[in-house]
Amino acid sequence: MVQENTVKMQSIWNSKGGKIHTRNIEVSTYECDDERVIVEGCLKDDRFQDSYTITGEIFPRGVIHHMRIRMLVNCSNFLEDIDVDLAAVPREYCRETKGCLAAVKGLTITRGFTSKVRKLAGGSKGCTHLLELLLAMAPAVFQGVAAHRSRTPSGANSEHTKLILKYLLNTCHAWREDGPFVAMHKKLAGMK
Repeated sequence: MVQENTVKMQSIWNSKGGKIHTRNIEVSTYECDDERVIVEGCLKDDRFQDSYTITGEIFPRGVIHHMRIRMLVNCSNFLEDIDVDLAAVPREYCRETKGCLAAVKGLTITRGFTSKVRKLAGGSKGCTHLLELLLAMAPAVFQGVAAHRSRTPSGANSEHTKLILKYLLNTCHAWREDGPFVAMHKKLAGMK
């Protein structure tokens, strides 16, 4: 039964027609100084055919959304500043949301960040696309800050290990509390 379903689904996947929409999200981290990085995210929606609204209005093919968020983040994942650029939006009044993420300035990107952001900038207070981009950027902050901090060898130390575990413990299978990877980190740092 499972194999039959797999074959059926493979047939469906292989029969896809022409591309009608693409959403790309890219997140990059740049050096700023010894203690901070700039994290830049870009969301771009492209439509590959004309679209019609319920009022009969035509949206021509092309870029529907193109937006960029820049964050200045310190090595403790504290969001010092945030900037939004709305290069392309479907309606001019969408530009009224440009400042909706200002409320998240001063947050630390850690557990609970998503719910805080949704409360501060979600729904009618903001733009769902900016919110989606920001929430896609948050996990990339950890990678960028880790890359920034690990440019030179630091060796194992308990303070660094505690910081790593604070952010990563039980976030996935590899970082599970009772797993070998966490045990190795604790052992290297002389922790129990």
